[in-house]
Amino acid sequence: MLNLGVYHTLKIARSTQVGLFLTNGKEDVLLPLKYIPKEYEIGDELSVFVYLDHEERPVATTLKPYITLGDFAFLRVNYTNRFGAFLDWGLEKDLFVPFKEQARPMEEGKRYLVHLFLDTKTNRLVGSSKINQFLDKKPSELEKGEEVHLIISHITDIGINVIINGQFRGLVYKNEVYDDKIRPGDKRNGYVKLVRPDGKIDVTFHKIGLDNIEDSAQIILKELKLNKGFLRLTDDSHPEDIKSVLKMSKKTFKKAIGMLYRAKLILVKADGVYLTEN
Repeated sequence: MLNLGVYHTLKIARSTQVGLFLTNGKEDVLLPLKYIPKEYEIGDELSVFVYLDHEERPVATTLKPYITLGDFAFLRVNYTNRFGAFLDWGLEKDLFVPFKEQARPMEEGKRYLVHLFLDTKTNRLVGSSKINQFLDKKPSELEKGEEVHLIISHITDIGINVIINGQFRGLVYKNEVYDDKIRPGDKRNGYVKLVRPDGKIDVTFHKIGLDNIEDSAQIILKELKLNKGFLRLTDDSHPEDIKSVLKMSKKTFKKAIGMLYRAKLILVKADGVYLTEN
Protein backbone atom coordinates (compact mmCIF):
# COMPACT_ATOMS: atom_id res chain seq x y z
CA MET A 1 0.00 0.00 0.00
CA LEU A 2 1.16 3.52 -0.74
CA ASN A 3 2.54 5.34 2.30
CA LEU A 4 -0.20 7.25 4.12
CA GLY A 5 0.09 10.83 5.31
CA VAL A 6 2.51 12.05 2.65
CA TYR A 7 2.45 13.47 -0.85
CA HIS A 8 3.04 11.25 -3.86
CA THR A 9 3.67 12.07 -7.51
CA LEU A 10 1.64 9.47 -9.42
CA LYS A 11 0.70 8.83 -13.02
CA ILE A 12 -2.88 8.70 -14.25
CA ALA A 13 -3.44 5.03 -15.12
CA ARG A 14 -7.11 5.02 -16.16
CA SER A 15 -10.37 6.93 -15.94
CA THR A 16 -13.53 5.43 -14.42
CA GLN A 17 -17.01 6.57 -13.42
CA VAL A 18 -15.86 7.18 -9.85
CA GLY A 19 -12.65 9.03 -10.65
CA LEU A 20 -9.09 8.53 -11.82
CA PHE A 21 -6.91 5.67 -10.76
CA LEU A 22 -3.35 6.79 -10.15
CA THR A 23 -0.31 4.53 -10.02
CA ASN A 24 3.33 4.44 -9.02
CA GLY A 25 3.86 1.46 -11.29
CA LYS A 26 3.15 -1.07 -8.56
CA GLU A 27 0.12 0.17 -6.64
CA ASP A 28 -3.01 2.07 -7.63
CA VAL A 29 -5.11 4.56 -5.65
CA LEU A 30 -8.37 6.32 -6.48
CA LEU A 31 -8.59 10.08 -6.98
CA PRO A 32 -12.36 10.78 -6.64
CA LEU A 33 -14.22 12.71 -9.32
CA LYS A 34 -14.45 15.88 -7.22
CA TYR A 35 -10.65 16.23 -7.26
CA ILE A 36 -9.78 15.44 -10.86
CA PRO A 37 -8.32 18.32 -12.92
CA LYS A 38 -10.42 19.93 -15.67
CA GLU A 39 -7.95 18.82 -18.30
CA TYR A 40 -5.81 15.71 -18.18
CA GLU A 41 -4.46 12.84 -20.24
CA ILE A 42 -3.70 9.26 -19.34
CA GLY A 43 -0.04 9.16 -18.31
CA ASP A 44 0.00 12.68 -16.83
CA GLU A 45 1.57 13.03 -13.38
CA LEU A 46 -0.31 14.49 -10.42
CA SER A 47 0.86 15.44 -6.92
CA VAL A 48 -1.62 14.05 -4.40
CA PHE A 49 -1.93 13.39 -0.67
CA VAL A 50 -2.86 9.83 0.34
CA TYR A 51 -4.86 8.91 3.45
CA LEU A 52 -7.76 6.65 4.46
CA ASP A 53 -11.33 7.62 3.58
CA HIS A 54 -14.43 7.12 5.74
CA GLU A 55 -14.45 3.43 4.84
CA GLU A 56 -10.77 3.03 5.79
CA ARG A 57 -9.67 2.68 2.17
CA PRO A 58 -6.60 4.45 0.76
CA VAL A 59 -7.68 7.46 -1.28
CA ALA A 60 -5.89 10.34 -3.00
CA THR A 61 -6.80 14.00 -2.78
CA THR A 62 -5.53 17.26 -4.23
CA LEU A 63 -6.59 19.10 -1.06
CA LYS A 64 -3.70 20.38 1.03
CA PRO A 65 -3.77 19.09 4.64
CA TYR A 66 -2.61 21.37 7.44
CA ILE A 67 -0.26 18.66 8.68
CA THR A 68 1.64 15.73 7.14
CA LEU A 69 3.12 12.56 8.62
CA GLY A 70 5.71 13.31 11.31
CA ASP A 71 4.89 17.02 11.45
CA PHE A 72 3.32 19.27 14.12
CA ALA A 73 0.47 21.76 13.74
CA PHE A 74 -2.17 23.64 15.74
CA LEU A 75 -5.53 22.19 14.79
CA ARG A 76 -9.10 22.98 15.83
CA VAL A 77 -11.38 20.37 17.36
CA ASN A 78 -14.55 19.92 15.29
CA TYR A 79 -16.27 17.62 17.77
CA THR A 80 -15.70 15.01 20.45
CA ASN A 81 -17.38 11.74 21.34
CA ARG A 82 -16.84 8.73 23.60
CA PHE A 83 -13.89 7.59 21.49
CA GLY A 84 -11.90 10.83 21.38
CA ALA A 85 -11.62 14.11 19.49
CA PHE A 86 -11.89 14.81 15.77
CA LEU A 87 -9.79 17.67 14.42
CA ASP A 88 -10.00 19.77 11.27
CA TRP A 89 -6.85 19.15 9.24
CA GLY A 90 -8.11 20.47 5.92
CA LEU A 91 -9.50 17.19 4.55
CA GLU A 92 -12.99 15.73 4.32
CA LYS A 93 -12.38 13.14 7.01
CA ASP A 94 -11.37 14.64 10.35
CA LEU A 95 -8.15 13.64 12.12
CA PHE A 96 -8.83 11.34 15.07
CA VAL A 97 -7.12 11.90 18.43
CA PRO A 98 -8.01 9.10 20.89
CA PHE A 99 -8.26 9.90 24.58
CA LYS A 100 -5.01 8.07 25.31
CA GLU A 101 -3.18 10.51 23.00
CA GLN A 102 -4.60 13.67 24.61
CA ALA A 103 -2.29 15.53 26.99
CA ARG A 104 -5.44 16.97 28.53
CA PRO A 105 -9.08 16.43 27.54
CA MET A 106 -9.74 18.24 24.28
CA GLU A 107 -12.70 20.57 23.96
CA GLU A 108 -14.76 21.34 20.89
CA GLY A 109 -13.80 24.59 19.16
CA LYS A 110 -10.38 24.87 20.82
CA ARG A 111 -7.00 24.47 19.10
CA TYR A 112 -4.22 22.14 20.19
CA LEU A 113 -0.68 21.41 19.07
CA VAL A 114 -0.67 17.88 17.71
CA HIS A 115 1.73 15.47 16.04
CA LEU A 116 0.63 13.26 13.16
CA PHE A 117 1.83 9.65 13.28
CA LEU A 118 0.91 6.27 11.85
CA ASP A 119 -0.56 3.81 14.34
CA THR A 120 1.15 0.59 13.28
CA LYS A 121 -1.47 -1.57 15.04
CA THR A 122 -4.41 -0.16 13.06
CA ASN A 123 -2.50 1.32 10.08
CA ARG A 124 -4.39 4.59 10.64
CA LEU A 125 -3.16 8.16 10.74
CA VAL A 126 -3.63 9.46 14.27
CA GLY A 127 -3.04 12.75 16.03
CA SER A 128 -1.45 13.17 19.46
CA SER A 129 -1.09 16.16 21.75
CA LYS A 130 1.39 14.24 23.91
CA ILE A 131 4.20 15.71 21.86
CA ASN A 132 7.12 15.02 24.22
CA GLN A 133 7.15 11.36 23.18
CA PHE A 134 7.99 12.41 19.63
CA LEU A 135 10.88 14.74 20.53
CA ASP A 136 14.55 13.87 20.95
CA LYS A 137 16.10 14.85 24.28
CA LYS A 138 19.71 14.70 23.02
CA PRO A 139 20.21 17.39 20.34
CA SER A 140 23.96 16.85 20.14
CA GLU A 141 24.25 17.72 16.43
CA LEU A 142 22.93 21.27 16.79
CA GLU A 143 25.57 24.01 16.82
CA LYS A 144 25.57 27.60 18.06
CA GLY A 145 24.44 29.98 15.34
CA GLU A 146 22.86 27.23 13.25
CA GLU A 147 19.68 28.25 11.42
CA VAL A 148 16.71 26.09 12.39
CA HIS A 149 13.00 25.80 11.67
CA LEU A 150 10.70 26.62 14.60
CA ILE A 151 7.07 25.91 15.40
CA ILE A 152 5.64 28.01 18.22
CA SER A 153 4.38 25.62 20.88
CA HIS A 154 3.10 27.80 23.72
CA ILE A 155 3.86 31.09 25.43
CA THR A 156 4.73 31.43 29.12
CA ASP A 157 5.95 34.15 31.48
CA ILE A 158 9.53 33.02 30.79
CA GLY A 159 9.31 33.10 27.03
CA ILE A 160 8.17 31.22 23.96
CA ASN A 161 8.43 27.45 23.86
CA VAL A 162 9.21 26.10 20.41
CA ILE A 163 9.79 22.84 18.55
CA ILE A 164 13.08 22.87 16.66
CA ASN A 165 13.30 21.13 13.28
CA GLY A 166 10.39 18.93 14.32
CA GLN A 167 12.73 17.11 16.72
CA PHE A 168 13.68 19.10 19.82
CA ARG A 169 12.19 21.45 22.40
CA GLY A 170 13.60 24.95 22.68
CA LEU A 171 13.00 28.27 24.39
CA VAL A 172 13.14 31.87 23.21
CA TYR A 173 13.46 34.08 26.29
CA LYS A 174 10.83 36.79 26.70
CA ASN A 175 13.36 39.64 26.78
CA GLU A 176 14.55 38.60 23.30
CA VAL A 177 11.11 38.70 21.68
CA TYR A 178 10.36 41.93 19.85
CA ASP A 179 7.23 40.91 17.96
CA ASP A 180 3.97 40.88 19.92
CA LYS A 181 2.09 39.21 17.04
CA ILE A 182 3.63 35.76 17.56
CA ARG A 183 0.97 33.10 18.13
CA PRO A 184 1.01 29.36 18.91
CA GLY A 185 1.23 27.38 15.70
CA ASP A 186 3.28 30.03 13.85
CA LYS A 187 6.25 28.73 11.89
CA ARG A 188 9.47 30.75 11.78
CA ASN A 189 13.16 30.47 11.19
CA GLY A 190 15.42 30.81 14.21
CA TYR A 191 19.00 30.36 15.37
CA VAL A 192 20.56 28.17 18.04
CA LYS A 193 21.93 30.32 20.83
CA LEU A 194 23.00 27.67 23.36
CA VAL A 195 22.77 23.91 23.79
CA ARG A 196 22.90 23.19 27.50
CA PRO A 197 24.52 20.09 29.07
CA ASP A 198 21.07 18.84 30.13
CA GLY A 199 19.89 18.96 26.51
CA LYS A 200 17.82 22.13 26.82
CA ILE A 201 18.22 24.56 23.93
CA ASP A 202 18.08 28.35 23.89
CA VAL A 203 17.11 29.80 20.53
CA THR A 204 16.48 33.24 19.11
CA PHE A 205 14.51 34.61 16.17
CA HIS A 206 17.51 36.71 15.12
CA LYS A 207 20.97 35.86 13.88
CA ILE A 208 23.63 36.06 16.55
CA GLY A 209 26.91 37.93 16.66
CA LEU A 210 28.05 40.10 13.77
CA ASP A 211 25.43 38.64 11.41
CA ASN A 212 22.69 39.99 13.69
CA ILE A 213 24.22 43.47 13.74
CA GLU A 214 24.52 43.52 9.95
CA ASP A 215 20.90 42.43 9.52
CA SER A 216 19.78 45.04 12.06
CA ALA A 217 21.72 47.73 10.23
CA GLN A 218 19.85 46.86 7.05
CA ILE A 219 16.53 47.09 8.91
CA ILE A 220 17.46 50.59 10.13
CA LEU A 221 18.44 51.69 6.62
CA LYS A 222 15.15 50.39 5.26
CA GLU A 223 13.17 52.28 7.92
CA LEU A 224 15.13 55.45 7.22
CA LYS A 225 14.28 55.25 3.52
CA LEU A 226 10.61 54.64 4.32
CA ASN A 227 10.57 57.67 6.64
CA LYS A 228 12.19 60.25 4.34
CA GLY A 229 15.66 59.68 5.76
CA PHE A 230 14.88 60.32 9.45
CA LEU A 231 14.16 58.26 12.57
CA ARG A 232 13.36 59.93 15.87
CA LEU A 233 15.42 57.41 17.85
CA THR A 234 18.63 57.99 19.79
CA ASP A 235 20.82 56.38 22.46
CA ASP A 236 18.45 57.92 25.02
CA SER A 237 15.29 56.44 23.48
CA HIS A 238 13.28 54.09 25.65
CA PRO A 239 13.87 50.39 24.78
CA GLU A 240 10.13 49.91 24.17
CA ASP A 241 10.15 52.70 21.57
CA ILE A 242 13.01 51.01 19.72
CA LYS A 243 11.28 47.64 20.00
CA SER A 244 8.03 49.09 18.65
CA VAL A 245 9.62 50.74 15.62
CA LEU A 246 12.46 48.37 14.71
CA LYS A 247 11.67 45.05 16.43
CA MET A 248 15.11 44.91 18.04
CA SER A 249 16.71 45.52 21.43
CA LYS A 250 18.27 48.83 22.39
CA LYS A 251 21.66 47.10 22.66
CA THR A 252 21.41 45.82 19.10
CA PHE A 253 20.16 49.21 17.90
CA LYS A 254 23.18 50.99 19.34
CA LYS A 255 25.62 48.52 17.76
CA ALA A 256 23.90 48.74 14.37
CA ILE A 257 23.87 52.55 14.55
CA GLY A 258 27.59 52.48 15.29
CA MET A 259 28.23 50.27 12.26
CA LEU A 260 26.21 52.57 9.97
CA TYR A 261 27.89 55.68 11.37
CA ARG A 262 31.37 54.28 10.77
CA ALA A 263 30.34 53.44 7.22
CA LYS A 264 29.22 57.09 6.82
CA LEU A 265 25.70 56.01 5.88
CA ILE A 266 23.99 57.96 8.66
CA LEU A 267 24.35 61.06 10.82
CA VAL A 268 23.50 60.87 14.50
CA LYS A 269 22.08 64.07 15.98
CA ALA A 270 20.40 65.04 19.22
CA ASP A 271 16.89 64.56 17.78
CA GLY A 272 17.48 61.32 15.91
CA VAL A 273 19.19 59.49 13.08
CA TYR A 274 19.53 60.95 9.58
CA LEU A 275 20.34 59.18 6.32
CA THR A 276 23.32 60.74 4.57
CA GLU A 277 23.19 61.75 0.91
CA ASN A 278 25.85 59.19 -0.08
